Amino acid sequence: MLSFVAQRVVKGVIVLLAIVILNFFLIRLAPGDPAVVMAGEAGASDQVFVKQLREKFGLDKPLPEQLFIYVKGVVTLDLGFSFRQQAPVAKLIGERLPATLLLTLTAFAISLMLGVLFGTFAARFAGTFLDTAITIFALIFYAMPLFWVALMGILLFSVTMDWLPSFGYETVGANLTGLAHAVDVAKHLIMPAMTLGLFFMATYTRMTRASMLEVKRLDFVKTARAKGLSDAVIQRRHVLRNALLPVVTLAGVHSGTLIGGAVITETVFAWPGIGRLMYDALLQRDYNLLLGVFVICSAMVLIFNLITDLVYRLVDPRIEFAS
Repeated sequence: MLSFVAQRVVKGVIVLLAIVILNFFLIRLAPGDPAVVMAGEAGASDQVFVKQLREKFGLDKPLPEQLFIYVKGVVTLDLGFSFRQQAPVAKLIGERLPATLLLTLTAFAISLMLGVLFGTFAARFAGTFLDTAITIFALIFYAMPLFWVALMGILLFSVTMDWLPSFGYETVGANLTGLAHAVDVAKHLIMPAMTLGLFFMATYTRMTRASMLEVKRLDFVKTARAKGLSDAVIQRRHVLRNALLPVVTLAGVHSGTLIGGAVITETVFAWPGIGRLMYDALLQRDYNLLLGVFVICSAMVLIFNLITDLVYRLVDPRIEFAS
């Protein structure tokens, strides 16, 4: 296993380096000059001031030289300096990353647990009213846009019922500590996490149902039933365990997609994570900050994919590690 992990880490570093180079050129192809934008916001649009800004932030250098400087910094874990925020990119991302991880991991757990649970019930009672109800419920949340679910959640649970806070990470000015602070953050987390999690829950529900129905028809399940094993044991030990492999694969792919969904969710709920930071950096043409967020997000996707491969072995011990 150690050899497998080591080889995957080396390959991941190569892939990450390729992503860094590709993103660097893609961002440079985007319209708009950050120096011109900053000069316009400062109320000084003369060419001398714009030239000074370009020299200050290294935008006057040839593109290959800019690429070399940036890649060299990434290799040494230096993501550069945000010329809009006037702070190191690593510091800005480090301040926002915990909030994003809290949101995405909570949403991921909600979607996976509810999806497997509902999918199991739908497969167990296939063809009944319960199966139809779960399928319709899943399709509704799969079809609805994230921003619309978020806005409806705010309207219902915050504006109408006044049960949950509508925005932010914590209550502003409350200065809570300890358990009270944890409870306050949890209240602010419920709506963003549920909004992000329900969309992916629908996918896992459909996948679990289809996979379990397929496994039920296999010979080893018929053999287990012929041996006199109870239906609960067959469902849990034989059907569900073998049906989870496609779900784990899909969950590994979605681990990176969650970051993309978090951009919308964090913007609607004013959640202070890197998704919203990336959105602001895009509007401000903050190249270094935008590239830094891309690097971190890409690294997280590679890490989650490695974890997915390791989880395969836990779900099915017959699977061998292979690079």
